[in-house]
Amino acid sequence: MKIGRLNHIGVATPSIEQSVATYRDVLGASAIGTPFDMPEQGVRVCFVDAPNCQIELIEPLGADSPIVNFLAKNPLGGQHHVCFEVADIDEAREWFEGKGARILGDTRIGAHGTPIFFLHPKDMGGVLTEIMETPKQAH
Repeated sequence: MKIGRLNHIGVATPSIEQSVATYRDVLGASAIGTPFDMPEQGVRVCFVDAPNCQIELIEPLGADSPIVNFLAKNPLGGQHHVCFEVADIDEAREWFEGKGARILGDTRIGAHGTPIFFLHPKDMGGVLTEIMETPKQAH
């Protein structure tokens, strides 16, 4: 298996609206998506397009959100994870398991509508890493 391109960098934020303003007004981003809720994952998400990848802004949807603890340690927010693309999520999961990497939870559908899973940061040089299946291309 070979890792694919960087798809996005996840940035936890206490306020998507404030973060969008920063990306728009300070960094000059113009391609900013509409925020949407992912109640099954406990987060609100908004994508900001950059020339070479996306920034995924992630805000907690409640006290039981998986990013609440992250924001408790980083009240202003910050880089939460990086996401790499793979062609086949099942093959990737098997590959990482074979390498002894700890996978956090089940494979599930992510914010792009494709299957994802996360790798434990202790097995990835201290970086929470998301693996995302890219949509199959029709031939």
